[in-house]
Amino acid sequence: MRVMDAVQTWVINLDRAPDRLARVREQLERLQLPWQRLPAVDARAFTPAQRALLDEPAFHRHHGMTPLPGELGCYLSHIEVMRRFLASDAPAALVLEDDVRLHDTLPAVLAALMARPERWDVVKLSAVHSGTPVAVADLGAGHALAVMLSKCTGSSAYLMNRRAAAAWLRERGGLLPMQLPYDHAFDRAWVFGLKQRLVVPTPCGHDDQVASTIGAPANMPSRKFKGLKRLPTHLWRLGNELRRVGYGLGQLLREKLS
Repeated sequence: MRVMDAVQTWVINLDRAPDRLARVREQLERLQLPWQRLPAVDARAFTPAQRALLDEPAFHRHHGMTPLPGELGCYLSHIEVMRRFLASDAPAALVLEDDVRLHDTLPAVLAALMARPERWDVVKLSAVHSGTPVAVADLGAGHALAVMLSKCTGSSAYLMNRRAAAAWLRERGGLLPMQLPYDHAFDRAWVFGLKQRLVVPTPCGHDDQVASTIGAPANMPSRKFKGLKRLPTHLWRLGNELRRVGYGLGQLLREKLS
């Protein structure tokens, strides 16, 4: 089986954003990567059941902000990709948001990762924060597989296996209800017992020529809590980052002993 036959590629795209889809299509066709589109959940047309999947008090505590409708739409779109992936028999899924920029080395990186399935459950292929990476394996083409010791948000491109998707979708202790923006929530691999890795340098990035469909309206007042109202968030984040460092060091130790 060819590597690309084993990797199910999904592009998350709003029905009202055909121009963004066209940009991604051109890149995927250039790299000869088969793909399929996932119609994104549109924040302009939530059902009551979808709105109920947001735990707003927990979001306030953990993120110190008022959630945006677009953040919930993004979150539920990624959840739907997981469900469709697990309904298939594919061993891995490449998930792309439609503002991603794909570099020419991506196919080689995917092939190298699929040749080492025991080394990862989820691999970030793009990043907003560096993640303080420590390389643990050479992937060729100038890339390495790394363990992260700090926050590494961003969800425009990542590879997941069936174990990761199943952990995120479990009824108790999974990703639902939403309590953080998606890229923050799935960055907490220790909660789910997953081998989370980062490719450095990343073979994907953000297309700066594409505007966000999630951001707050220009006339919206600041949604960030201030003063003592933000104290629970600071305390929660402190504990979160301490657990992250402990998880990362533990993952490094396992890599050294394997």
